[in-house]
Amino acid sequence: MGTSFLLCPPYLGIVIGIIGIHHSIEEQLQRNNTFANKLESLVNQLTRKNCVACRVGAPLATEEEINEFMLQLPNWEIITVDQVKQLKRIFLFNSFSGAVAFTQKVATLADDENHHPAILTEWGKVTVFWWSHKIKGLHVNDFIMAAKTDKLENLYG
Repeated sequence: MGTSFLLCPPYLGIVIGIIGIHHSIEEQLQRNNTFANKLESLVNQLTRKNCVACRVGAPLATEEEINEFMLQLPNWEIITVDQVKQLKRIFLFNSFSGAVAFTQKVATLADDENHHPAILTEWGKVTVFWWSHKIKGLHVNDFIMAAKTDKLENLYG
């Protein structure tokens, strides 16, 4: 009886179909892992950089740079406030003390890099805004700091 099961064409088709689906899923997972690894590598490139002194007249990030950096920062959005582009992200926590602790970590990072964000701390929520005040817009520094802020979330969030 076991032999006839293996030789029966309808069952054989189901088994082959299941094997095909399994291989298709494995291939998709490998592609997703490859994309995730590339994305992580790009973000790590940003987090390895340090901010440079930004002076009045320094160049704003170009549209090409912005598009490239935003691919590396999928949880951030660009907003415009008083005609000034800013990066914004909301971080969620389970308590006010968790939000305050994260805020302190961002403050320490900002002091270390000498580039400071606007931070709104609420119960269970921290909203971080990065932009370069002196040039009234987005500079490469802002994207570096956004990536480093994401890294803090992974370490302390």
